[in-house]
Amino acid sequence: MSRRGFVKWLLGGIVLLFGGLWVWLQKLMEAGESGQASAPAATAASPTPTPEPSPTPKPVKEKGKLLLSTFLFSDMHISVSEDTMSKKLRMALDDVTALEAGQGKPEAIVFGGDLTDYGRASDYALLRRILNEYKLPPLYGNMGNHDYYDIYLNKDGGWSTETVPNGKTDEQARKRFREFFRTDKHYGDAWVNGVHLILVSQDLYVQEKADVGEGAWYTDEQLAWLKKTMEPHADGRPALVFIHQPLPPAGTDGATHRLIRAKEFRAILAPYPNVFVFSGHTHQDLSGGSHYTKETFHWFINASVGRTRGGTGNKAQGLSIQVYEGAVVIKGREFSEKAWIPQADWDIPLA
Repeated sequence: MSRRGFVKWLLGGIVLLFGGLWVWLQKLMEAGESGQASAPAATAASPTPTPEPSPTPKPVKEKGKLLLSTFLFSDMHISVSEDTMSKKLRMALDDVTALEAGQGKPEAIVFGGDLTDYGRASDYALLRRILNEYKLPPLYGNMGNHDYYDIYLNKDGGWSTETVPNGKTDEQARKRFREFFRTDKHYGDAWVNGVHLILVSQDLYVQEKADVGEGAWYTDEQLAWLKKTMEPHADGRPALVFIHQPLPPAGTDGATHRLIRAKEFRAILAPYPNVFVFSGHTHQDLSGGSHYTKETFHWFINASVGRTRGGTGNKAQGLSIQVYEGAVVIKGREFSEKAWIPQADWDIPLA
């Protein structure tokens, strides 16, 4: 290569390098201007291992009459700063509202925590606008850790852990949730077609109790309420209990990314024979991994509508729950394909 050719080659490389750097800086500035905040790795979905799976029960031939069909949508993460999760929620709603009766068409839909990405009033308003586009059955929900995340956003909408709580409170987060569901508490229960839905919510976050991290702390008041709420199930009727963070190993209490007062929680459920617990938070793809564990109750770990881990970026998943007189049938649904997930299919006979 001649000296002149070498100089041209060198100058061309420098231009390409600085051009790429300029494009990267532009994208960085655009992200800042949009007000989009990104959670640090420490606050992302739980990386903790899932429990050892229990054997898949054999199909129940005689289930009896179908009492209730419902869907569990976990971890929707709706945000005005990013439209991907809104598109996935619409995908899920398009799918389930098109199902026929007997094929899983829901008579209720449960939102299993992390309805929003930051718990802002604008996020809840966006969620309401999306839901209003559809004719839907009754909606229920509980809170996840992300529904408290507004405390991380400064007055300009940027992520700022140095100035937490940025003039916000955990009570503001609970109030927005209560107003969205038009309830006086952030936890509660409902009987639908004679089936009991019990919605347990984390009571607070790091603004009120710094050591909870991303874990779910339940107060004495809520645990006493749960104990009382479980009493009708002494007759063996099934109870569907919805939490957000998963449980730690049996016999232990949890910490960050887990249900913290887990020993008390398990003790409350232990006397009852037909209890089904559903958690979210891990975002784990329903086509693989551990999603069902049998303890004194049946525990299922859901995936995510907004951010299912693994596979293509278009995945959006949830659980169909059908309660019969003699069994409960849980099936995973891939909303992006309008299809059931073969690896997530359980028939649980009632005791």
